[in-house]
Amino acid sequence: MASKLTENSTSPAAGQAPGPLVEPAADLTAAEVERYSRHLIIPEIGSLGQRRLKNAKVLVIGAGGLGSPTLLYLAAAGVGTLGIIDDDDVDLSNLQRQVIHSVADVGRPKTESARDAIAALNPLVDVRLHNVRLDASNALELFAGYDLIIDGADNFATRYLVNDAAAILGKPYVWGSIFRFDGQVSVFWEQHGPTYRDLYPEAPPAGSVPSCGEGGVFGMLCAAVGSLMVSEAVKLITGVGRSLLGRVALFDALGGSWREIKVSRDPDAPRVTELTDYEAFCGITPAADAGTDTGHTITATQLATMLASRNAGLRQFELVDVRESGEYDIVRIEGARLIPQGRILAGEAWAELPQDTDIVFHCKAGTRSAAVLAAARAAGYERVSHLEGGILAWVRDVEPGKPVY
Repeated sequence: MASKLTENSTSPAAGQAPGPLVEPAADLTAAEVERYSRHLIIPEIGSLGQRRLKNAKVLVIGAGGLGSPTLLYLAAAGVGTLGIIDDDDVDLSNLQRQVIHSVADVGRPKTESARDAIAALNPLVDVRLHNVRLDASNALELFAGYDLIIDGADNFATRYLVNDAAAILGKPYVWGSIFRFDGQVSVFWEQHGPTYRDLYPEAPPAGSVPSCGEGGVFGMLCAAVGSLMVSEAVKLITGVGRSLLGRVALFDALGGSWREIKVSRDPDAPRVTELTDYEAFCGITPAADAGTDTGHTITATQLATMLASRNAGLRQFELVDVRESGEYDIVRIEGARLIPQGRILAGEAWAELPQDTDIVFHCKAGTRSAAVLAAARAAGYERVSHLEGGILAWVRDVEPGKPVY
């Protein structure tokens, strides 16, 4: 994926935001003075900065790994209005990193669970719930009611959507990203510096970058990245310090190190004036379509019948699991052979895949196997198909006693 990154962070122009983002609210109450006293005695924040926080309206996209610490620290800091966008429910696997939720919240909408946790921490915060999926039809309307956007999304289509909607409305936003042991944080504001499109002008090929649910994430990384995102938000709101506008902070949790990369604005890039189809832009739709042609997609029950026939010696085919070894260790379909997607897409594993027999690919949910299927067909394989819905569909429809992740 192309990126305009250079190893330099000393430019005096980097991080120069145009002053406080929010006007101060009226005087603090006695209870607020006591609650926020540790901020009030910091000269750079003081009463004026705290009143700006009280008057701020911040929209957080996602109440998941990054949204959890972000929402809690924004609430603790005294941000007066918090909006939460998320259409997902709490799952047991979320609790490894999404610390705003608890066991009692499993099955509840994440927005409601997050609201209750915020209320327990700071009942002075006005929490607004948007239990919807963010898309091009609602982004501009949702963003318009807030001063600042915080993007904790876990997919590229949403990241480009957030960038474009914020650019059209002239709003700044704080962006964070996590994967396994690595985290990234920056501030984007088209009117005053580079945007996400300057950092990543092109989306990666569909299926080439696994999600956290496919590749994993070091749970504690969310706290480190999320807290830095809140720091950037507070600095923008109060107008103090040097923001990450024009810089990207990179955190390596495994190595315990931070470094900075400068990102510059592309003077030739066209201004964003309208929203588009972001799934098509990121190649998500074509990748899915590649696996839905007649004869190239099978269901879990069809695969079960095929495996029964193979076990009885009535047919022969290869079942290839394209997930990673850690996923394979958690749950697998008996009789599947593990060849991770990366080896196939890199061209390393074609010799292990015969062209004179049927091959069925599968992954966790169907996205990676669809990408592998498309690559196999492009390489001349004709007797190939993939499992619709992946092993999640297999567990749901065939072996419900097996674990999911």
